[in-house]
Amino acid sequence: MRFHSNDQPLWSLEPLTAQHLDGLMQVQLACYGADFMESAALYAARLASPVQCSLVIVQGSEVLAYLAAYRSVLGKVTPLHGGFAGAAPADTLYLHDMAVAPARAGEGLASALLQAMLQQAQADGLRYSALVSVMGSQPYWQRKGYAALLPWSAQEREALLSYGEDAQYMAQALV
Repeated sequence: MRFHSNDQPLWSLEPLTAQHLDGLMQVQLACYGADFMESAALYAARLASPVQCSLVIVQGSEVLAYLAAYRSVLGKVTPLHGGFAGAAPADTLYLHDMAVAPARAGEGLASALLQAMLQQAQADGLRYSALVSVMGSQPYWQRKGYAALLPWSAQEREALLSYGEDAQYMAQALV
């Protein structure tokens, strides 16, 4: 999907691939700092997973924003630095990481990523979307229709704690 203004390409929305990893790492560092950095090797492994369905927004070769996501099950929490492990049957679009380059904040890039991803999840028959909210982002996700949901198992609650004390598992129905 390409967005143009006066015949000039502003940016394009496309599947996240290994060619975007350097740019992803730059955006990730700018947004989260060293505390939440996940390695390029881990992202490469995630991109190789058959359940991943991640997107990126680029302008030329510059990564402006990305949304790392995969098909999962409601209640399953991917720990920080965890891989994208599939679960059958998948019923949930798990949004693991979304970031926009700080210089491009306020341009609607995050909303474009989220809207495209949720539309695809609905078309694929997924019933839910879930995520772990960090760094005080709960109000943003609430405005997008997500609500706090307590993970069911001790293992999932432990995975949630890998993000810090203020992390919150959130979900919404896709109907």
